[in-house]
Amino acid sequence: MAEDKKVRLPASYGGIMQYYDEYKSKIDIPPHVVIIITIAVVIFVVLLHMFGPRIFGF
Repeated sequence: MAEDKKVRLPASYGGIMQYYDEYKSKIDIPPHVVIIITIAVVIFVVLLHMFGPRIFGF
């Protein structure tokens, strides 16, 4: 009867799934370029909020 109460885990990885993707994108952008572009867009939006009404009249 003691054998009926054993807890069984899933086979091998304990429920952790592993995915091995070998997908290679055609567009390869380094991380520092993404950070620079993001900072440039943020600065552009801030400047647009500051000077947009004067330039575009809205």
